[in-house]
Amino acid sequence: MRLFAAVVPPPEAIDELAVAVHGLERMPGAGGLRWTGRPAWHFTLAFYGEVAEEVVPELSERLARAARHSEPFPVALCGGGHFGGRALWVGASGDLEALRLLADRAESAGRRAGLEMGEHRGYRAHLTLARSRGSANLRPYAAALDPFAGGAWTVGELHLVRSRLPVSGVPGEQPRYETLEQWGLGRGWAALGAEE
Repeated sequence: MRLFAAVVPPPEAIDELAVAVHGLERMPGAGGLRWTGRPAWHFTLAFYGEVAEEVVPELSERLARAARHSEPFPVALCGGGHFGGRALWVGASGDLEALRLLADRAESAGRRAGLEMGEHRGYRAHLTLARSRGSANLRPYAAALDPFAGGAWTVGELHLVRSRLPVSGVPGEQPRYETLEQWGLGRGWAALGAEE
């Protein structure tokens, strides 16, 4: 299974962002980008890649521990940026140190479960909005996102998500994401189960 740990914004934050993205999709050249759909909007904390089914229970237990040791914290979607000419993203404001710590704990959970995590890199909070097949000039889109500032919300859950890559070969088909498990942050929370 292709898995990652994530923070998923609430519907209100997604709705605010969707308004901004609608404007971006109408800009010149936007049709040449692959825009991610609302169901795919999340902050990846740690990417685990292909994980054997027998490893998932240990990974889940370690993520549950990471969630228990992380208190809820406020964030908001805001601003924009790009990674070269490949990916356009919206950033975050609020308690970014708590978000980084949660990402570090999610990465550590993978390592301790025996997963090959590669070289550790500092966490940069971003939610991917669009990708380019080649190298596109994403600066105008990032500039248009600069003034965007969504309302604050409380990160209260850690999600273990399964990614199903497109297999049909249909142009524009998106990966599908399915929450396998989620845990409330803080010691007072138990596992919340999977969302459908």
